[in-house]
Amino acid sequence: MAHDTVVILDFGSQYSQLIARRVREAKVYSELVSWTTPAEKVLALNPKGFILSGSPNSVYEAGAPTLPRYVLESGLPVLGICYGMQLLAYNLGGKVAASQKREYGPADLQVDVPENPLFRDWAIGGEDTANLSQVWMSHGDKVEQLPPGFRPLAHSDNSPMAAAADVARRYYAVQFHPEVAHTPQGSTLLRNFVVEICGCTPDWTPASFIEEQVEVIRAQVGDGRVVLGLSGGVDSAVAAALIHRAVGDQLTCIFVDHGLLRQGEAVQVVETFEREQGMHLVAVNAVEEYLEALDGITDPEQKRKIIGEKFVRIFEREAQKLGQIDFLAQGTIYPDVIESAGKDKKDAHVIKTHHNVGGLPDDMDFELVEPLRLLFKDEVRQLGVALGLPESLVWRQPFPGPGLAIRCLGEITWERLERLRQADAIFVEELRQVDMLKWGTQQSFAVLLPVKSVGVMGDGRTYQEVIALRAVTTDDFMTADWARLPYDLLARVSRRIVNEVPGVNRVVYDITSKPPGTIEWE
Repeated sequence: MAHDTVVILDFGSQYSQLIARRVREAKVYSELVSWTTPAEKVLALNPKGFILSGSPNSVYEAGAPTLPRYVLESGLPVLGICYGMQLLAYNLGGKVAASQKREYGPADLQVDVPENPLFRDWAIGGEDTANLSQVWMSHGDKVEQLPPGFRPLAHSDNSPMAAAADVARRYYAVQFHPEVAHTPQGSTLLRNFVVEICGCTPDWTPASFIEEQVEVIRAQVGDGRVVLGLSGGVDSAVAAALIHRAVGDQLTCIFVDHGLLRQGEAVQVVETFEREQGMHLVAVNAVEEYLEALDGITDPEQKRKIIGEKFVRIFEREAQKLGQIDFLAQGTIYPDVIESAGKDKKDAHVIKTHHNVGGLPDDMDFELVEPLRLLFKDEVRQLGVALGLPESLVWRQPFPGPGLAIRCLGEITWERLERLRQADAIFVEELRQVDMLKWGTQQSFAVLLPVKSVGVMGDGRTYQEVIALRAVTTDDFMTADWARLPYDLLARVSRRIVNEVPGVNRVVYDITSKPPGTIEWE
Protein backbone atom coordinates (compact mmCIF):
# COMPACT_ATOMS: atom_id res chain seq x y z
CA MET A 1 0.00 0.00 0.00
CA ALA A 2 1.16 3.50 -0.83
CA HIS A 3 -0.78 4.89 2.13
CA ASP A 4 -0.19 5.13 5.85
CA THR A 5 -1.96 2.20 7.45
CA VAL A 6 -3.61 1.56 10.81
CA VAL A 7 -4.08 -2.08 11.82
CA ILE A 8 -7.20 -3.04 13.74
CA LEU A 9 -6.81 -6.22 15.77
CA ASP A 10 -10.06 -8.15 15.92
CA PHE A 11 -10.73 -10.00 19.17
CA GLY A 12 -14.05 -11.51 18.09
CA SER A 13 -16.52 -8.64 18.01
CA GLN A 14 -19.19 -8.94 15.32
CA TYR A 15 -18.83 -5.21 14.68
CA SER A 16 -15.06 -4.78 14.59
CA GLN A 17 -15.23 -3.84 10.92
CA LEU A 18 -17.12 -0.68 11.83
CA ILE A 19 -13.88 0.62 13.31
CA ALA A 20 -12.18 0.10 9.96
CA ARG A 21 -15.05 1.85 8.21
CA ARG A 22 -14.82 4.92 10.46
CA VAL A 23 -11.06 5.10 10.04
CA ARG A 24 -11.43 5.01 6.27
CA GLU A 25 -14.03 7.76 6.48
CA ALA A 26 -11.16 9.82 7.88
CA LYS A 27 -9.33 8.97 4.60
CA VAL A 28 -6.81 6.78 6.39
CA TYR A 29 -6.34 3.23 5.14
CA SER A 30 -6.95 0.48 7.68
CA GLU A 31 -6.96 -3.28 7.70
CA LEU A 32 -8.79 -5.59 10.09
CA VAL A 33 -6.84 -8.70 11.09
CA SER A 34 -7.37 -11.40 13.68
CA TRP A 35 -5.37 -11.19 16.89
CA THR A 36 -4.08 -14.67 15.97
CA THR A 37 -2.50 -13.47 12.72
CA PRO A 38 1.27 -14.12 12.72
CA ALA A 39 3.33 -11.09 13.72
CA GLU A 40 5.34 -11.01 10.52
CA LYS A 41 2.17 -10.77 8.42
CA VAL A 42 0.81 -7.88 10.50
CA LEU A 43 4.07 -5.97 10.67
CA ALA A 44 4.50 -6.38 6.91
CA LEU A 45 1.64 -3.88 6.57
CA ASN A 46 3.99 -1.24 8.07
CA PRO A 47 1.34 0.08 10.46
CA LYS A 48 1.58 3.51 12.04
CA GLY A 49 -0.66 2.47 14.91
CA PHE A 50 -2.92 -0.24 16.33
CA ILE A 51 -6.56 -0.25 17.38
CA LEU A 52 -7.75 -3.08 19.65
CA SER A 53 -11.39 -4.09 19.11
CA GLY A 54 -14.09 -5.25 21.46
CA SER A 55 -14.83 -8.89 22.25
CA PRO A 56 -17.52 -11.07 23.88
CA ASN A 57 -14.84 -12.44 26.24
CA SER A 58 -13.43 -11.35 29.60
CA VAL A 59 -9.68 -10.70 29.73
CA TYR A 60 -9.25 -12.66 32.98
CA GLU A 61 -10.95 -15.83 31.70
CA ALA A 62 -8.95 -18.88 30.69
CA GLY A 63 -8.65 -19.09 26.93
CA ALA A 64 -9.62 -15.45 26.33
CA PRO A 65 -7.92 -13.64 23.40
CA THR A 66 -4.59 -12.17 24.43
CA LEU A 67 -2.60 -9.15 23.37
CA PRO A 68 0.14 -10.09 20.86
CA ARG A 69 3.61 -9.14 22.11
CA TYR A 70 4.48 -7.20 18.97
CA VAL A 71 1.83 -4.56 19.72
CA LEU A 72 3.61 -3.14 22.77
CA GLU A 73 7.08 -4.00 21.49
CA SER A 74 6.47 -1.94 18.33
CA GLY A 75 6.49 1.36 20.23
CA LEU A 76 3.56 2.51 18.05
CA PRO A 77 0.42 4.31 19.28
CA VAL A 78 -2.33 2.01 20.55
CA LEU A 79 -6.05 2.67 21.05
CA GLY A 80 -8.04 0.09 23.02
CA ILE A 81 -11.83 0.02 22.63
CA CYS A 82 -13.98 -1.72 25.28
CA TYR A 83 -12.33 -5.17 25.56
CA GLY A 84 -9.32 -3.55 23.91
CA MET A 85 -9.14 -1.05 26.78
CA GLN A 86 -9.40 -3.83 29.36
CA LEU A 87 -6.80 -5.92 27.55
CA LEU A 88 -4.37 -3.00 27.41
CA ALA A 89 -4.87 -2.26 31.10
CA TYR A 90 -4.59 -5.93 32.06
CA ASN A 91 -1.27 -6.35 30.22
CA LEU A 92 0.26 -3.14 31.58
CA GLY A 93 -0.37 -3.81 35.27
CA GLY A 94 -3.89 -2.49 35.77
CA LYS A 95 -6.86 -4.31 37.28
CA VAL A 96 -9.95 -5.51 35.39
CA ALA A 97 -12.98 -7.07 37.05
CA ALA A 98 -16.65 -7.79 36.48
CA SER A 99 -18.78 -4.72 36.99
CA GLN A 100 -21.53 -4.91 39.59
CA LYS A 101 -23.70 -2.92 37.22
CA ARG A 102 -23.33 -3.82 33.56
CA GLU A 103 -23.63 -1.00 31.04
CA TYR A 104 -25.44 -1.59 27.75
CA GLY A 105 -26.83 1.21 25.62
CA PRO A 106 -26.53 5.01 25.67
CA ALA A 107 -24.55 6.73 28.41
CA ASP A 108 -23.61 10.30 29.26
CA LEU A 109 -19.87 10.93 29.03
CA GLN A 110 -18.16 13.67 31.00
CA VAL A 111 -14.86 14.64 29.34
CA ASP A 112 -12.54 15.65 32.17
CA VAL A 113 -9.43 16.47 30.11
CA PRO A 114 -10.72 18.11 26.92
CA GLU A 115 -7.25 19.38 26.00
CA ASN A 116 -6.03 15.81 25.42
CA PRO A 117 -5.48 15.21 21.66
CA LEU A 118 -7.90 12.26 21.71
CA PHE A 119 -10.75 14.71 22.39
CA ARG A 120 -9.65 17.50 20.07
CA ASP A 121 -12.69 19.11 18.42
CA TRP A 122 -14.98 17.03 20.64
CA ALA A 123 -18.04 19.24 21.20
CA ILE A 124 -18.82 19.61 24.87
CA GLY A 125 -22.47 20.16 25.80
CA GLY A 126 -23.70 23.43 27.27
CA GLU A 127 -24.67 24.25 30.83
CA ASP A 128 -28.07 22.61 30.47
CA THR A 129 -26.39 19.26 29.78
CA ALA A 130 -23.68 19.60 32.41
CA ASN A 131 -21.09 19.28 29.64
CA LEU A 132 -22.18 15.71 28.88
CA SER A 133 -21.84 13.89 25.57
CA GLN A 134 -23.70 10.80 24.42
CA VAL A 135 -21.72 7.60 23.88
CA TRP A 136 -22.63 3.93 23.47
CA MET A 137 -21.57 1.39 26.09
CA SER A 138 -21.66 -2.39 25.83
CA HIS A 139 -19.69 -4.09 28.57
CA GLY A 140 -19.97 -6.27 31.66
CA ASP A 141 -16.36 -5.76 32.82
CA LYS A 142 -14.51 -2.56 33.59
CA VAL A 143 -11.07 -1.26 34.51
CA GLU A 144 -10.97 -0.84 38.28
CA GLN A 145 -7.36 0.33 38.48
CA LEU A 146 -5.38 1.98 35.68
CA PRO A 147 -1.83 0.82 34.90
CA PRO A 148 1.11 2.98 35.97
CA GLY A 149 1.50 6.03 33.73
CA PHE A 150 -2.18 6.23 32.76
CA ARG A 151 -4.41 9.19 33.54
CA PRO A 152 -8.23 9.23 33.41
CA LEU A 153 -9.64 11.42 30.62
CA ALA A 154 -13.42 10.96 30.96
CA HIS A 155 -16.05 9.20 33.03
CA SER A 156 -19.69 8.13 33.04
CA ASP A 157 -21.98 7.28 35.93
CA ASN A 158 -21.00 3.62 35.80
CA SER A 159 -17.49 3.93 34.35
CA PRO A 160 -15.20 6.19 36.42
CA MET A 161 -12.48 5.57 33.82
CA ALA A 162 -14.47 5.66 30.58
CA ALA A 163 -11.38 7.00 28.80
CA ALA A 164 -7.73 7.06 29.81
CA ALA A 165 -4.29 7.63 28.35
CA ASP A 166 -0.58 7.23 28.87
CA VAL A 167 0.42 10.19 26.70
CA ALA A 168 4.16 9.54 26.96
CA ARG A 169 3.84 6.06 25.45
CA ARG A 170 0.92 7.09 23.20
CA TYR A 171 -1.43 4.51 24.70
CA TYR A 172 -5.11 5.46 24.67
CA ALA A 173 -8.19 3.58 25.79
CA VAL A 174 -11.96 4.10 25.84
CA GLN A 175 -14.63 1.95 27.46
CA PHE A 176 -17.34 3.13 25.07
CA HIS A 177 -17.67 2.32 21.36
CA PRO A 178 -16.71 5.27 19.13
CA GLU A 179 -17.26 3.20 15.97
CA VAL A 180 -21.06 2.95 16.25
CA ALA A 181 -23.53 5.59 15.09
CA HIS A 182 -24.90 5.80 18.65
CA THR A 183 -21.71 7.63 19.64
CA PRO A 184 -22.30 10.75 17.51
CA GLN A 185 -18.78 12.12 17.93
CA GLY A 186 -17.03 8.79 17.69
CA SER A 187 -15.67 9.53 14.22
CA THR A 188 -13.98 12.66 15.59
CA LEU A 189 -12.21 10.61 18.26
CA LEU A 190 -11.04 7.96 15.79
CA ARG A 191 -9.83 10.62 13.38
CA ASN A 192 -7.88 12.26 16.19
CA PHE A 193 -6.19 8.98 16.97
CA VAL A 194 -5.20 8.02 13.43
CA VAL A 195 -4.31 11.50 12.15
CA GLU A 196 -3.19 13.54 15.17
CA ILE A 197 -1.71 10.80 17.35
CA CYS A 198 -0.52 8.21 14.80
CA GLY A 199 0.46 10.91 12.31
CA CYS A 200 -1.21 9.26 9.30
CA THR A 201 -1.69 11.28 6.12
CA PRO A 202 -5.41 11.24 5.18
CA ASP A 203 -5.06 10.42 1.49
CA TRP A 204 -7.03 7.18 1.01
CA THR A 205 -9.87 7.68 -1.51
CA PRO A 206 -11.91 5.51 -3.93
CA ALA A 207 -9.81 6.85 -6.82
CA SER A 208 -6.59 5.76 -5.16
CA PHE A 209 -8.15 2.38 -4.37
CA ILE A 210 -8.95 1.87 -8.05
CA GLU A 211 -5.36 2.57 -9.09
CA GLU A 212 -3.96 0.20 -6.48
CA GLN A 213 -6.45 -2.60 -7.07
CA VAL A 214 -5.88 -2.48 -10.81
CA GLU A 215 -2.22 -3.22 -10.13
CA VAL A 216 -3.08 -5.92 -7.58
CA ILE A 217 -5.49 -7.63 -9.98
CA ARG A 218 -2.97 -7.52 -12.83
CA ALA A 219 -0.28 -8.99 -10.59
CA GLN A 220 -2.59 -11.79 -9.43
CA VAL A 221 -4.13 -12.63 -12.80
CA GLY A 222 -1.10 -12.16 -15.05
CA ASP A 223 -1.97 -13.68 -18.42
CA GLY A 224 -4.75 -15.82 -16.93
CA ARG A 225 -8.42 -15.66 -17.76
CA VAL A 226 -11.12 -14.69 -15.30
CA VAL A 227 -14.81 -15.51 -15.02
CA LEU A 228 -17.13 -13.45 -12.84
CA GLY A 229 -20.60 -14.29 -11.62
CA LEU A 230 -22.68 -11.31 -12.61
CA SER A 231 -25.90 -10.90 -10.67
CA GLY A 232 -26.62 -7.32 -11.70
CA GLY A 233 -26.34 -6.04 -8.15
CA VAL A 234 -23.98 -3.22 -7.25
CA ASP A 235 -21.29 -5.47 -5.75
CA SER A 236 -20.82 -7.75 -8.74
CA ALA A 237 -21.25 -4.79 -11.12
CA VAL A 238 -18.47 -2.77 -9.49
CA ALA A 239 -16.24 -5.86 -9.26
CA ALA A 240 -16.79 -6.49 -12.97
CA ALA A 241 -16.01 -2.89 -13.92
CA LEU A 242 -12.86 -2.85 -11.78
CA ILE A 243 -11.55 -6.16 -13.09
CA HIS A 244 -12.44 -5.21 -16.66
CA ARG A 245 -10.40 -2.03 -16.25
CA ALA A 246 -7.47 -4.12 -15.03
CA VAL A 247 -7.45 -7.03 -17.50
CA GLY A 248 -9.95 -6.13 -20.23
CA ASP A 249 -10.97 -9.04 -22.45
CA GLN A 250 -9.32 -11.53 -20.09
CA LEU A 251 -12.58 -11.22 -18.14
CA THR A 252 -15.71 -13.12 -19.09
CA CYS A 253 -18.87 -12.40 -17.11
CA ILE A 254 -21.21 -15.33 -16.63
CA PHE A 255 -24.78 -14.55 -15.72
CA VAL A 256 -26.68 -17.51 -14.30
CA ASP A 257 -30.44 -17.11 -14.41
CA HIS A 258 -31.37 -19.41 -11.54
CA GLY A 259 -34.99 -18.30 -11.40
CA LEU A 260 -34.40 -16.62 -8.05
CA LEU A 261 -34.13 -13.03 -9.30
CA ARG A 262 -36.54 -10.15 -8.89
CA GLN A 263 -39.06 -9.29 -11.58
CA GLY A 264 -37.46 -8.29 -14.89
CA GLU A 265 -33.88 -8.55 -13.65
CA ALA A 266 -32.68 -11.30 -15.98
CA VAL A 267 -33.40 -9.23 -19.08
CA GLN A 268 -32.00 -6.07 -17.48
CA VAL A 269 -28.67 -7.71 -16.60
CA VAL A 270 -28.04 -8.86 -20.17
CA GLU A 271 -28.97 -5.51 -21.68
CA THR A 272 -26.88 -3.47 -19.24
CA PHE A 273 -23.61 -5.36 -19.26
CA GLU A 274 -23.50 -6.85 -22.73
CA ARG A 275 -24.94 -3.97 -24.73
CA GLU A 276 -24.19 -0.90 -22.61
CA GLN A 277 -20.94 -1.83 -20.85
CA GLY A 278 -19.50 -3.85 -23.73
CA MET A 279 -18.35 -6.76 -21.58
CA HIS A 280 -18.08 -10.34 -22.77
CA LEU A 281 -21.19 -11.91 -21.21
CA VAL A 282 -22.38 -15.51 -21.23
CA ALA A 283 -26.01 -15.92 -20.14
CA VAL A 284 -27.03 -19.33 -18.76
CA ASN A 285 -30.60 -20.45 -18.14
CA ALA A 286 -30.37 -22.75 -15.12
CA VAL A 287 -33.86 -22.30 -13.68
CA GLU A 288 -34.88 -25.95 -13.88
CA GLU A 289 -31.51 -27.07 -12.54
CA TYR A 290 -31.82 -24.91 -9.41
CA LEU A 291 -35.47 -25.75 -8.77
CA GLU A 292 -34.66 -29.44 -8.91
CA ALA A 293 -31.71 -29.05 -6.53
CA LEU A 294 -33.81 -27.01 -4.04
CA ASP A 295 -36.87 -29.25 -4.21
CA GLY A 296 -38.12 -29.99 -0.69
CA ILE A 297 -35.34 -27.97 1.01
CA THR A 298 -36.58 -25.61 3.74
CA ASP A 299 -33.52 -25.05 5.97
CA PRO A 300 -31.93 -21.67 5.08
CA GLU A 301 -28.33 -22.76 5.62
CA GLN A 302 -28.90 -25.83 3.46
CA LYS A 303 -30.39 -23.61 0.77
CA ARG A 304 -27.29 -21.42 0.82
CA LYS A 305 -24.93 -24.39 0.62
CA ILE A 306 -26.85 -25.92 -2.28
CA ILE A 307 -26.94 -22.62 -4.16
CA GLY A 308 -23.22 -22.05 -3.55
CA GLU A 309 -22.37 -25.55 -4.75
CA LYS A 310 -24.55 -25.23 -7.83
CA PHE A 311 -23.13 -21.77 -8.54
CA VAL A 312 -19.58 -23.10 -8.78
CA ARG A 313 -20.47 -26.28 -10.68
CA ILE A 314 -22.25 -24.27 -13.37
CA PHE A 315 -19.24 -21.97 -13.57
CA GLU A 316 -16.91 -24.92 -13.98
CA ARG A 317 -19.14 -26.31 -16.70
CA GLU A 318 -19.34 -23.00 -18.58
CA ALA A 319 -15.62 -22.37 -18.09
CA GLN A 320 -14.82 -25.63 -19.84
CA LYS A 321 -16.73 -24.37 -22.85
CA LEU A 322 -14.64 -21.18 -22.83
CA GLY A 323 -11.31 -22.97 -22.71
CA GLN A 324 -8.69 -22.44 -20.02
CA ILE A 325 -10.07 -20.37 -17.12
CA ASP A 326 -7.87 -19.75 -14.09
CA PHE A 327 -9.77 -17.39 -11.78
CA LEU A 328 -13.25 -16.97 -10.33
CA ALA A 329 -14.07 -13.35 -9.49
CA GLN A 330 -16.75 -12.38 -6.99
CA GLY A 331 -18.29 -9.22 -5.58
CA THR A 332 -17.71 -10.30 -1.99
CA ILE A 333 -17.70 -7.30 0.39
CA TYR A 334 -16.72 -6.88 4.02
CA PRO A 335 -20.14 -7.44 5.65
CA ASP A 336 -20.40 -10.75 3.75
CA VAL A 337 -17.08 -11.84 5.18
CA ILE A 338 -17.87 -10.76 8.74
CA GLU A 339 -21.34 -12.32 8.91
CA SER A 340 -20.00 -15.59 7.54
CA ALA A 341 -17.24 -15.54 10.19
CA GLY A 342 -14.55 -16.62 7.73
CA LYS A 343 -11.94 -19.25 8.37
CA ASP A 344 -9.55 -16.78 10.03
CA LYS A 345 -12.18 -15.36 12.38
CA LYS A 346 -12.14 -18.00 15.10
CA ASP A 347 -13.69 -15.91 17.84
CA ALA A 348 -16.87 -14.79 16.06
CA HIS A 349 -20.16 -16.62 15.86
CA VAL A 350 -21.52 -17.54 12.43
CA ILE A 351 -24.74 -15.58 11.88
CA LYS A 352 -25.40 -16.85 8.37
CA THR A 353 -23.30 -18.22 5.54
CA HIS A 354 -23.07 -16.10 2.42
CA HIS A 355 -22.96 -18.30 -0.67
CA ASN A 356 -20.05 -16.32 -2.09
CA VAL A 357 -18.00 -16.67 1.10
CA GLY A 358 -18.77 -19.79 3.08
CA GLY A 359 -20.85 -21.77 0.60
CA LEU A 360 -18.13 -22.59 -1.91
CA PRO A 361 -17.03 -26.23 -2.15
CA ASP A 362 -13.52 -27.12 -1.01
CA ASP A 363 -12.65 -28.84 -4.30
CA MET A 364 -13.32 -25.74 -6.41
CA ASP A 365 -11.01 -25.55 -9.44
CA PHE A 366 -10.64 -21.76 -9.49
CA GLU A 367 -8.47 -19.29 -7.60
CA LEU A 368 -10.60 -16.47 -6.19
CA VAL A 369 -10.33 -12.81 -7.19
CA GLU A 370 -12.25 -10.64 -4.72
CA PRO A 371 -11.21 -7.00 -5.18
CA LEU A 372 -14.01 -5.62 -2.97
CA ARG A 373 -13.47 -7.98 -0.05
CA LEU A 374 -12.26 -5.21 2.27
CA LEU A 375 -14.86 -2.60 1.27
CA PHE A 376 -18.12 -1.61 2.88
CA LYS A 377 -21.28 -1.03 0.87
CA ASP A 378 -20.97 2.77 0.86
CA GLU A 379 -17.36 2.46 -0.31
CA VAL A 380 -18.45 0.13 -3.11
CA ARG A 381 -20.98 2.71 -4.29
CA GLN A 382 -18.32 5.45 -4.23
CA LEU A 383 -16.10 3.16 -6.26
CA GLY A 384 -18.89 2.56 -8.77
CA VAL A 385 -19.32 6.29 -9.30
CA ALA A 386 -15.56 6.74 -9.75
CA LEU A 387 -15.58 3.90 -12.32
CA GLY A 388 -18.30 5.64 -14.31
CA LEU A 389 -21.09 3.10 -13.80
CA PRO A 390 -24.66 4.35 -14.35
CA GLU A 391 -26.53 5.60 -11.31
CA SER A 392 -29.25 2.97 -11.81
CA LEU A 393 -26.64 0.32 -11.01
CA VAL A 394 -24.68 2.13 -8.33
CA TRP A 395 -27.77 2.91 -6.27
CA ARG A 396 -29.52 -0.39 -6.82
CA GLN A 397 -30.65 -1.83 -3.52
CA PRO A 398 -28.70 -4.81 -2.19
CA PHE A 399 -29.85 -8.26 -3.21
CA PRO A 400 -28.52 -11.44 -1.56
CA GLY A 401 -26.48 -13.90 -3.59
CA PRO A 402 -28.97 -16.74 -2.98
CA GLY A 403 -31.67 -14.40 -4.28
CA LEU A 404 -35.32 -15.05 -3.53
CA ALA A 405 -34.47 -18.49 -2.13
CA ILE A 406 -33.92 -16.88 1.27
CA ARG A 407 -36.91 -14.57 0.97
CA CYS A 408 -39.21 -17.42 0.03
CA LEU A 409 -39.31 -19.03 3.46
CA GLY A 410 -40.04 -22.73 3.53
CA GLU A 411 -40.47 -24.76 0.35
CA ILE A 412 -39.31 -23.27 -2.94
CA THR A 413 -41.58 -23.78 -5.93
CA TRP A 414 -41.99 -21.80 -9.13
CA GLU A 415 -45.51 -20.84 -8.08
CA ARG A 416 -44.33 -19.45 -4.72
CA LEU A 417 -41.40 -17.64 -6.36
CA GLU A 418 -43.74 -15.95 -8.86
CA ARG A 419 -46.05 -14.97 -5.98
CA LEU A 420 -43.13 -13.39 -4.14
CA ARG A 421 -41.82 -11.68 -7.27
CA GLN A 422 -45.16 -9.98 -7.92
CA ALA A 423 -45.52 -8.78 -4.33
CA ASP A 424 -41.94 -7.50 -4.25
CA ALA A 425 -42.40 -5.62 -7.52
CA ILE A 426 -45.49 -3.87 -6.16
CA PHE A 427 -43.64 -2.82 -3.00
CA VAL A 428 -40.64 -1.53 -4.96
CA GLU A 429 -42.85 0.32 -7.44
CA GLU A 430 -44.74 2.14 -4.70
CA LEU A 431 -41.52 3.09 -2.90
CA ARG A 432 -40.07 4.40 -6.14
CA GLN A 433 -43.16 6.54 -6.73
CA VAL A 434 -42.44 8.46 -3.52
CA ASP A 435 -38.62 8.47 -4.02
CA MET A 436 -37.96 6.19 -1.03
CA LEU A 437 -35.85 3.58 -2.77
CA LYS A 438 -32.70 5.72 -2.75
CA TRP A 439 -33.20 8.16 0.09
CA GLY A 440 -35.93 6.84 2.38
CA THR A 441 -34.73 3.26 2.74
CA GLN A 442 -31.47 1.44 2.11
CA GLN A 443 -32.99 -2.01 1.65
CA SER A 444 -36.65 -2.84 0.99
CA PHE A 445 -38.22 -6.10 -0.10
CA ALA A 446 -41.02 -8.60 0.37
CA VAL A 447 -40.80 -11.98 2.12
CA LEU A 448 -43.16 -14.89 1.53
CA LEU A 449 -43.89 -16.64 4.82
CA PRO A 450 -44.45 -20.41 5.15
CA VAL A 451 -47.76 -19.89 6.94
CA LYS A 452 -51.36 -19.43 5.87
CA SER A 453 -54.07 -17.32 7.44
CA VAL A 454 -57.83 -17.09 7.17
CA GLY A 455 -59.26 -14.19 5.22
CA VAL A 456 -62.45 -12.99 3.61
CA MET A 457 -62.66 -12.09 -0.08
CA GLY A 458 -65.95 -11.52 -1.92
CA ASP A 459 -67.91 -12.71 1.11
CA GLY A 460 -66.05 -16.01 0.95
CA ARG A 461 -63.50 -17.62 3.22
CA THR A 462 -59.87 -17.76 2.04
CA TYR A 463 -56.93 -19.62 3.47
CA GLN A 464 -53.83 -18.23 1.79
CA GLU A 465 -50.21 -17.22 2.34
CA VAL A 466 -48.79 -14.16 4.10
CA ILE A 467 -46.40 -11.54 2.72
CA ALA A 468 -44.10 -9.69 5.12
CA LEU A 469 -42.67 -6.33 4.05
CA ARG A 470 -39.19 -5.38 5.21
CA ALA A 471 -37.66 -1.89 4.86
CA VAL A 472 -34.65 -0.64 6.81
CA THR A 473 -32.53 2.45 7.20
CA THR A 474 -28.79 2.03 7.73
CA ASP A 475 -25.46 3.62 6.89
CA ASP A 476 -23.30 0.51 7.22
CA PHE A 477 -25.59 -2.56 6.84
CA MET A 478 -24.10 -3.99 10.01
CA THR A 479 -26.69 -2.26 12.17
CA ALA A 480 -30.08 -1.18 10.88
CA ASP A 481 -33.41 0.22 12.02
CA TRP A 482 -36.81 -0.44 10.52
CA ALA A 483 -38.00 2.34 8.23
CA ARG A 484 -40.92 4.44 9.46
CA LEU A 485 -42.85 4.27 6.21
CA PRO A 486 -45.99 6.42 5.88
CA TYR A 487 -49.17 4.60 6.87
CA ASP A 488 -50.93 5.52 3.65
CA LEU A 489 -48.03 4.02 1.65
CA LEU A 490 -48.20 0.77 3.62
CA ALA A 491 -51.98 0.68 3.20
CA ARG A 492 -51.66 1.16 -0.56
CA VAL A 493 -49.01 -1.57 -0.88
CA SER A 494 -51.07 -3.98 1.22
CA ARG A 495 -54.21 -3.33 -0.76
CA ARG A 496 -52.46 -3.85 -4.09
CA ILE A 497 -50.73 -7.06 -3.04
CA VAL A 498 -53.90 -8.65 -1.71
CA ASN A 499 -55.85 -7.62 -4.80
CA GLU A 500 -53.23 -8.31 -7.46
CA VAL A 501 -51.21 -11.28 -6.20
CA PRO A 502 -53.03 -14.63 -6.33
CA GLY A 503 -52.65 -16.75 -3.21
CA VAL A 504 -51.98 -13.92 -0.73
CA ASN A 505 -54.64 -12.62 1.69
CA ARG A 506 -52.56 -10.90 4.39
CA VAL A 507 -49.66 -8.42 4.52
CA VAL A 508 -47.57 -7.64 7.62
CA TYR A 509 -44.72 -5.16 8.24
CA ASP A 510 -41.47 -6.14 10.00
CA ILE A 511 -40.48 -3.64 12.71
CA THR A 512 -37.39 -5.44 14.00
CA SER A 513 -34.04 -3.63 14.15
CA LYS A 514 -30.62 -5.19 13.54
CA PRO A 515 -29.61 -6.37 16.05
CA PRO A 516 -31.40 -8.39 17.35
CA GLY A 517 -32.66 -9.41 13.90
CA THR A 518 -30.78 -9.52 10.62
CA ILE A 519 -31.88 -7.53 7.58
CA GLU A 520 -32.77 -10.68 5.65
CA TRP A 521 -35.10 -13.19 7.27
CA GLU A 522 -32.92 -16.18 6.44
